[in-house]
Amino acid sequence: MNHERIFNQLETLATDMKSVEDSFVNTLENTHISNRISAVNLIHYLVLRTAEIRQVQEYLHQIGLSSLTSCESHVLSQLNNVLRWLSPSYVQRDDIACTFEVAGRIRQEKRELLLGADPYAGRPHIMVTLSSEVANDRMHMEEILLAGMTVARINCAHDNPDVWQQMITTLKKSVAKTGMPCKIYMDLAGPKIRIKSINYKGELYEKLKVREQDKLFLIGTISENSNTDEQVIQIEPAEIISMIKPGEHVFIDDGKFEAKVMEVSDSRATIQIVRISTKKPFLRIEKGINLPDSDLSIEALTSTDLSYIPFICKHADMVGYSFVGTPHDLEKLRNELRKHGTENKLPAIILKIERLSAIQNLPGLLLTGMKDQRMGVMIARGDLAVEIGFERLSEIQEEILWICEAAHVPVIWATQVLESLNKTGFATRSEMTDAAMGVMAECVMLNKGVHMVKTIQVLDNILRRQIGHVDKKRYIMRPLGIAKNFLDETRLMEKREPVAQS
Repeated sequence: MNHERIFNQLETLATDMKSVEDSFVNTLENTHISNRISAVNLIHYLVLRTAEIRQVQEYLHQIGLSSLTSCESHVLSQLNNVLRWLSPSYVQRDDIACTFEVAGRIRQEKRELLLGADPYAGRPHIMVTLSSEVANDRMHMEEILLAGMTVARINCAHDNPDVWQQMITTLKKSVAKTGMPCKIYMDLAGPKIRIKSINYKGELYEKLKVREQDKLFLIGTISENSNTDEQVIQIEPAEIISMIKPGEHVFIDDGKFEAKVMEVSDSRATIQIVRISTKKPFLRIEKGINLPDSDLSIEALTSTDLSYIPFICKHADMVGYSFVGTPHDLEKLRNELRKHGTENKLPAIILKIERLSAIQNLPGLLLTGMKDQRMGVMIARGDLAVEIGFERLSEIQEEILWICEAAHVPVIWATQVLESLNKTGFATRSEMTDAAMGVMAECVMLNKGVHMVKTIQVLDNILRRQIGHVDKKRYIMRPLGIAKNFLDETRLMEKREPVAQS
């Protein structure tokens, strides 16, 4: 490619970044003052990612310059430096606040502000989901703290405030005894779409065996005409039925069952099972339902969620927001939290990215969240995989990481991390690789399991090793033992063996 043309293209891109930044003046003024630099950098990154620069990157790499591949945290500063090297006569901008050094400091400050000081020398924090079985078990709580837990998660979809209070009391006593710091994170359940009951031939069942091509009928409320030979599944919330359309997909039990909507009437929807991915093909009550194609106009905050907010405001450092999809959803939770405390004492909101709408609205959600000093993002990969398709998960989870890095927003890497190890005591190769990717986030979450202490220790070991190789998405080069050992041994052999005379 032509050198001058490359320079002109990048200079135009830099000008566009400042122009778009100026158009967001009102949005930027509404962000917390500590987030202004981050919000501007996010806008610059979004402009960068609307451009097609792959050939430009190839050229920059060939001539030994930054290809902008790892500039997320300091976009315009990096672009400015590249322009200077491309043309020594280029007059550098003097209005760039977010340099590489500044971005690094902001990232560290935001991480500590949200998750607490790191006692493990740069290793991502480890969040552990607490179970009711250990609510009063001081010994176990101390063990997981000493193993490396720095954030305790309480899932408000389970148990009740009395049990949560027991967990918190036990945790605080254990923190005092061990001296290990630990933040408290509480997850709002959100409007869980699930199977409420199963009706077959007028009888209620807890499970129903199904086969591919079976037709089922989804209803919102049980009626008198449900006493038929049909297989009837009652779902909740009931109003979901009116939001389903023919041709849309229905996923049940974390995607184990896939169905397609065939017909919809006022009171029920006919679906046909098209795929079963389990050796035990039973639909069960309480199992979740995902409707990724449907336009679901239901509130992200339920009445149950609202009733828990006073408790959460009193005890939690962070609150996880399930089912959030739009900036409007986020504003509603912000307003509810402010009814129960002063701003500097409220829990930080963690956006759980588990819906397609949350991905599509991620920049707007981040800019809205930046109105508060503290915020974070959780990549809830279980529901997200079902919503967008498993084949797209690896791509989308990285896009979320990139955009959050541009906003300097801490990320929690969640769902099924080391799940086999935690449940059975034995890890799979694939989950070890997956756990290693957690180093790109600021925190890694573990779900409940009977081998929790061992799992924390393994994760701690993996993450400690990885921080020597990776800084967010930027690969760094610590000395490799493979390289050193080979060269040392080869040099030693060369000294011992004389060179043959020709």
